[in-house]
Amino acid sequence: MPNLSSHSSRLAIAALLFPMCAWGQLTCQPMVGHVGLTDARIWVQVEEESKVQVEYWADSLGMEPAKTELTAHVLLKEERGHTGIVDVQGLEPGTGYRFRVLCNGVSSGMSIDYTQMKFSTQPLWQYRFDPPAFKMVLGSCAFINDPAYDRPGKPYGGGYSIFDRMADQNPDLMLWLGDNVYFREVDWGSKGGMMNRYNHMRSLPEVQRLQGACPHYAIWDDHDFGPDNSDGSWIHKDWAEDVFEMYWPNPSQGLPDAGGHGITSSFQFHDVDFFLLDNRYFRVSHENQTQQGTVLGEVQLNWLIQALQASRAPFKVIAIGGQMLSNFAKYENMAQFPEEREAILSRLNEEDIRGVVFLTGDRHSTELSEITQPNGRKVLDFTCSALTSGTHDNTAEPNSHRVEGTMVGIRNFGTIEVTGPRKERVMTLRAHDGQGKLLWEKAYPASDL
Repeated sequence: MPNLSSHSSRLAIAALLFPMCAWGQLTCQPMVGHVGLTDARIWVQVEEESKVQVEYWADSLGMEPAKTELTAHVLLKEERGHTGIVDVQGLEPGTGYRFRVLCNGVSSGMSIDYTQMKFSTQPLWQYRFDPPAFKMVLGSCAFINDPAYDRPGKPYGGGYSIFDRMADQNPDLMLWLGDNVYFREVDWGSKGGMMNRYNHMRSLPEVQRLQGACPHYAIWDDHDFGPDNSDGSWIHKDWAEDVFEMYWPNPSQGLPDAGGHGITSSFQFHDVDFFLLDNRYFRVSHENQTQQGTVLGEVQLNWLIQALQASRAPFKVIAIGGQMLSNFAKYENMAQFPEEREAILSRLNEEDIRGVVFLTGDRHSTELSEITQPNGRKVLDFTCSALTSGTHDNTAEPNSHRVEGTMVGIRNFGTIEVTGPRKERVMTLRAHDGQGKLLWEKAYPASDL
């Protein structure tokens, strides 16, 4: 009997195993999502209904190993855009892996760059050695032109080579900060329309290279939730929630105490804790006259404070679509919700929560805001926008918490590096233009936050 762990043997018998199945092809570069110590999530999309597996092996075995491992089959159906997330289990910590995708038993790739189909599990550093240094890339507001459905006039999107420059950073992870796609009028009226918008973006070659560069995590904002400025009253937020789960391999989605709804999640990368918040599903507009305006909602806010209080990480990174610290009360930032903003900041102060760094998007400009709490703790807000959409120079906005010299009004992306021994960790935040040129950088020891 042939060795089914052999790639060449599998090719030889695939027709016998799947005589009635179409041999599906990948539509784009697979995306590695959350990677833990012994597990990884891999997002895959194919052209037609297929049974998909991930074949994987230790990177040390080379490109064509004699023996590999296989995940269970995942059936990718038309109603879910022929997308699926394959969970790879039973891995070894701190190990590099390569993989390929099998569609109905056959290696499928078209022009996919297989040299990018790899990932590394997180190391088990606790009680053994200092946590490793790592680098992440981040950004928001990614508009990909689609002339047939865009507004007439000058194209709103452009500068797609920014995704290549982000991949050039050799990041350990990517964090998408919302407005990761822009639903158009033809999109938000159906779940299929929303899926088509994601498909349109992920077909872009520059995006595909970034997809293969590192693990990806995401939150949303209004444009990948529903219409502009949409909130919890959006009638099709269930569609948006479902489509988000189809296309983003986050570690989880939704809080149990909120009935599993929304996109809230959390994960640890090395020694840093990340909290992915939902600023849309539970939102009540600040313009509503008969309800209390809210961004997070009571359940999510209480969970956040409790989770932060329990965290022992030197840095606690909170990703949310809209600005947190700016005190310029306009548009959709948290300053339009003064009661909730004050509740969050005062509870951070009362719980003496250290190392809090907000990562935000939405504003089509980048800036770093900083406040000092009554207990002496600093809190940061790194707003990073826009990747490929239109931009604004918001220097004239009266945000008194802006760190001088950090306003960027052109297309840009951010990087964050965490370095140093376990008890002396330093976070360095940087902004880069679309060509990768450094615009500014600020370093913060954990002891200062």
